[in-house]
Amino acid sequence: MPIVNRIADLHGEITAWRHDLHAHPELLYDVHRTAATVAEKLKAFGCDEVVTGIGRTGVVGVIRGNRPDGAGKVIGLRADMDALPIEEANDVPYKSTVPGKMHACGHDGHTAMLLGAARYLAETRNFAGTAVVIFQPAEEGGAGGKAMVQDGLMDRFRIAEVYGMHNYPGLAVGEFAIRPGAIMAAADRLTIEIEGKGGHAARPHLAIDTVLVGAQIINQIQSIVSRNVDPLQAAVVSICMFQAGNTDNVIPQTAHLKGTARSLDPKVRDLLEARLHAVVEGTAQLYGATAKLTYKRDYPVLRNHERETTFAASVAADVVGGPHVDTAMVPVMGAEDFSFMLEARPGAFIFVGNGASAGLHHPAYNFNDEVIPIGTSYWVRLVETALRG
Repeated sequence: MPIVNRIADLHGEITAWRHDLHAHPELLYDVHRTAATVAEKLKAFGCDEVVTGIGRTGVVGVIRGNRPDGAGKVIGLRADMDALPIEEANDVPYKSTVPGKMHACGHDGHTAMLLGAARYLAETRNFAGTAVVIFQPAEEGGAGGKAMVQDGLMDRFRIAEVYGMHNYPGLAVGEFAIRPGAIMAAADRLTIEIEGKGGHAARPHLAIDTVLVGAQIINQIQSIVSRNVDPLQAAVVSICMFQAGNTDNVIPQTAHLKGTARSLDPKVRDLLEARLHAVVEGTAQLYGATAKLTYKRDYPVLRNHERETTFAASVAADVVGGPHVDTAMVPVMGAEDFSFMLEARPGAFIFVGNGASAGLHHPAYNFNDEVIPIGTSYWVRLVETALRG
């Protein structure tokens, strides 16, 4: 089955929704305009239920099929709604109207595509069971997926399986990619607080230089991945913030570092945490300083379930053809809080090609509107195939 004809007809309208969302980006849980827009449209589409405030600002729509409902199976489809604190560099008519905020990850496209699917499914209802469309806040570091699960999402709506989708820059439009098992990394947060001895820059021998200590810590922790992690395993440790001092002639008393540790395996995750504590504290001690590492486990590994991955790949193949679905993609070290939903229920997360766009989280990124009929058709076919009755 190629692109659904009705979805092709709706392409322009769904694109207009996407552009409106793009022009009005909101961050984390403060997606009040976006959530209100989503809820308003779901009600206008005729969803059987529209519930707001799940996971603080999440929105859920319930659409019941009109075919014989034997098992009454319920599947969930999830899209994320939040933007990023980035100044947009694109010059488009629908450019962000909010300084310092933009949809640099394509969540505007994800939301618009799932809205398009909801409209079609509410019109046709050519399936048995129930489709639950899930619009989630705070994917970008706020763990909105976890918040929705903790707020009873799965049990309240009796969701048996859950599916997610994300655009993928560099993958051609009309292509999908997926794999069973670990497909995205666990992401943990590192904060390092270094205490030394401040002093005059001209008399470093009387001070304990926290800038030097911080630099040595950054260098030494790279040995963890290169010398402690099995070369056949994947891990990343990146320090992305280094703050110390206020002027050019004072050795600062303190320094603060922040970063991230990424892994695809629980044992590697444990190893990273243990070795980071040892290396950070030991390196500081060598220079007469002290360092405290706070290691916060954040998003878990996103693991696709075997059966549901096979099913999702087959649906994608129905839309774009088997040769255009990569079922053995290499895992990526980015993270996704859809992982919390996949810990709660079986399901699968798939990537859809965004073409030769700028990368995710780049100020020149823009969701490719040509993806809309492909992603929307995938959602529609997934429901109609899973809930045939």
